[in-house]
Amino acid sequence: MKLYKLTNEQGRTYGETQWGAGITHTAPGRGDLCGPGWIHAYTDPLLAVLLNPIHANFNSPRLWEADGEVGLSDHSLKVGCARLTTIRELPLPQITLEQRVRFAILCAKVVCTDRGWTRWADGWLDGTDRTAGTAAEVAEAAWAAWAARAAAEAVARAVEAEISIDLIALARRAVEEI
Repeated sequence: MKLYKLTNEQGRTYGETQWGAGITHTAPGRGDLCGPGWIHAYTDPLLAVLLNPIHANFNSPRLWEADGEVGLSDHSLKVGCARLTTIRELPLPQITLEQRVRFAILCAKVVCTDRGWTRWADGWLDGTDRTAGTAAEVAEAAWAAWAARAAAEAVARAVEAEISIDLIALARRAVEEI
């Protein structure tokens, strides 16, 4: 299956594991997804970039097209493989601060039922209400981390409420509507 792997600028991940074109690594394929039994990957390049702040948090990430079989999934936030091969490096999608905020709001809208918040969110999304507390008034790094955490929390709440959430569709909507 086509997957995506983020590395640091040297092509390495946790534990100084080296990746590059044609490199394969294996793991036992057991245990928790965030443990040593799995190799992490993403099902979409946009998710890799949008969720980087809460996963690896690479400052200058590199994106690799990869091939692997998904053995475990974190409700679409990331997947785990027992074997993953990086095929080639891809251009890293350039995600703006505004797109990160859009993604977080779109994710939160899946599970948030508060009318006041939803009204504010709709106004922010359509550009009619971007007053105090919006992206232009805070640091970019803080918003990037907030956006990724908001997405993860929305997924957790959706799972608890048995609501389906298509993160790839929300990520694409977030970057295409600007």
